[in-house]
Amino acid sequence: MNPTPALGLPEPATAPSAPPAAAAGRTAGPAGRERLLALLQRQGVLAVLLVVVVLSSIVYPSFGTLDNARSITVQASFLAVVALGMTLVIITGGIDLSVGSVFALGGVLAAWASQWGIVPALLLPLAVCGAIGAVNGLLVARAGMAPFIVTLASLLAARGLLLAITHEGATTYLVPRGAAVAARGPGPRGGGGVPPRGARGQVGAGGLLLQRTSFGQTLFAVGGSADAATLMGLPVARAKVTVYLLSGLLAGLAGAINAARLSSGVTIVGVGMELDAISAVVIGGTLLVGGAGSVSGTLWGVLLLAVIQNLINQIGSLNSSYQSVVSGGFLILVVVAQRYLARGRRST
Repeated sequence: MNPTPALGLPEPATAPSAPPAAAAGRTAGPAGRERLLALLQRQGVLAVLLVVVVLSSIVYPSFGTLDNARSITVQASFLAVVALGMTLVIITGGIDLSVGSVFALGGVLAAWASQWGIVPALLLPLAVCGAIGAVNGLLVARAGMAPFIVTLASLLAARGLLLAITHEGATTYLVPRGAAVAARGPGPRGGGGVPPRGARGQVGAGGLLLQRTSFGQTLFAVGGSADAATLMGLPVARAKVTVYLLSGLLAGLAGAINAARLSSGVTIVGVGMELDAISAVVIGGTLLVGGAGSVSGTLWGVLLLAVIQNLINQIGSLNSSYQSVVSGGFLILVVVAQRYLARGRRST
């Protein structure tokens, strides 16, 4: 029998219950810390970008001018489009090393086809570059091959096709003067604002696709655990094929717009662009292991790299090779910071 006060026996001692406010504080504390760490992981690059822009505008008055800002956005717009596709691929746990060569190939195909009008100049690079992306996706998703190997082979194949079309780079295809494609190029009548506007539209659409659709949530699930996503009934293989297809299409489109800007299909562009795109994505907070990332973070990463390049030009005594040094330093710092932020989130 349990002792009762009626028999004069003492009641069992029980621990005093915690006040509701204290209990809420204990649960809210770790949750708030985790949200803060997640925010730093996703948008910390934006704070760095703002600090760099403010300090640069103070030190170099010419940096804060409208013309310089326009130059930065135009230069960053092409990398932003390519990095958008890279973001989708990396979120699924993959990688695409072919985007630099596909970017250059898209420009050459657009310049070559521009003699027949703007429609062939856009459709041809999209068809060829999209096919390269689709092949990458099929080999990764259906054949189970490593993304690094598949896209490295595509990098070489796209660059080889580019050299074959241009006769080892000896032939440069020019956009005919007065062609409709040239209206997308630079200059007051040439649509100099087309690359930034196009990049903003594509990045905005990519952000909505990633955050507001079931397809975007599928990408996060695939990157988190492909096996778990399969058990949940999600179309894992189709999602992987789609992101590589989109990566090829976006790289080809960026190359075509760049050809319109330069009025020619330059064969030497895009070298190392895949590394810049990966750097921008990782600096923007997307994890290389997949499962986490954002399009907005990638955009801030692209702008940060463009600002660094512009600052090197402002200094004048440094050449462009220092951009790689600074970008590499930023990349190491970001990866280390992400590691500690992830460890801090697991401990909460």
